[in-house]
This record gives sequence, structure tokens and C-alpha cells, in this order.
Amino acid sequence: MDSARRILVVDDEETLCDALAFNLEAEGYEVTTAYSAEEALTLNLADFNLILLDIMMGDISGTQLARIMKANPATASVPIIFCTAKNSEEDMIAGLDLGADDYIAKPYSLKAVLARVRSVLRRTSAQPVPPQKGDDEVAYKGLVLSRRDRTCHVDGSEVKLPRKEFEILLRLLENIGRVFTRAELLKAIWTDEVVVLDRVVDVNITRIRQKIGRYGKNIVTRSGYGYGFVD
Repeated sequence: MDSARRILVVDDEETLCDALAFNLEAEGYEVTTAYSAEEALTLNLADFNLILLDIMMGDISGTQLARIMKANPATASVPIIFCTAKNSEEDMIAGLDLGADDYIAKPYSLKAVLARVRSVLRRTSAQPVPPQKGDDEVAYKGLVLSRRDRTCHVDGSEVKLPRKEFEILLRLLENIGRVFTRAELLKAIWTDEVVVLDRVVDVNITRIRQKIGRYGKNIVTRSGYGYGFVD
């Protein structure tokens, strides 16, 4: 239940941090605030169900804190939403590449933030459905995805894919030969999101192609339509 969800808000703008915490608590969440990454690091970050993280802070930035969390097995799976004034496409790409679950540019509406918080918590707290016997893996030659372990192997070597990249590639591999529109991928992968640009799909596809080596060429683009995986 939402009342059991623990959220950490990290932002050096104390007024904004406190306002966000107040509104989250009004929704039934248990909220802790930290006014710097240094203060956040004094907490047991593994205890939280979600981190709302500013990027531009003091000696340790939000991106540095995210890297620290992703490098630690105890906190690597804790969802992160960046809430930041850094709103260029390059900033968004960098945040997604770090493994962030969402990226919200300031100024933002509290309604939009709350909706995205609900969406990320719903997605990350859902219990995985155990795969049927023999139905755990989906593969194309040496490209193998495990639904159970959420892992990707390319010709025997594991390749790290953030959640969104894994889900996109899995959907394409499960439907070889089918071309999905960007809208279809957005609806399937970014469920219940408030505003997600088509460009986010393009960014993730580019990253997937780079990571899966010789199989990247199997992901085709249909101009003005979308993407598919072909033999």
C-alpha cells in the first residue's frame, strides 16, 4: 500500500524539498528529506522505495549520488526519479543512461510529480509473474534475454540494460518481424506516465543498438512509424 512506501527527497532548495515532502505525505507516503547528497549518504538508502533526486547540488551532485547507488548492490535496484532544472535533451539522456526510472524537468507541477511517483512505485513494486517451464528465455541466435533474471547476454557475455531498455528489447524479440509504432512502445513500456516524448523511445533504441553488438542491425527503423526486430 502507498502508506508503506518510503520516499527520500534530496534537493538543496529547502523550501522546494519541504513542499514536495508535504504533498507526498498528504498522499500517504512516508517521506524523509535531505538537503544535500552528503546528507542523503548518511541514511540507509536501501530502506527507501523511491528516491526523488535533484542534480545540481553541492560537492556531490545528484548524478554522482546516482552512480554511487547504482554501483552498490544494496541500492542498485532502488528506483530514482531525477527532478531537475537541467532540462536539455543531453541531460535527459545522461540521466536515463545512469539507470534513472524517470526524469522530470523543473518547473514541474506537483500533480505531475505525484502521478509519476505512483507510476514508478506501481511498476517497481509489482511482483514478477513466475515464468512457465521452458518459457523463461527469449532468444535470437546469440542474443538471449531472461525474463526471470532480467538479464541480457550477447554471444555468451552479459550486457547490462536498464529496465526500460530491457523491456523494449524484450518486446521486440517476442515479436520478431513486427514493427511497433513509437506510441505503442510508449504505452507498453511507460505505462501511466503523464508526459513522455517520442524522443525517449529513439534514445533508448539507440542505446540498445550500441550495446547488443552485431545484433543491433536487426533492429530496424521504419521512417515516420517506429521500430522492429527482424531476422
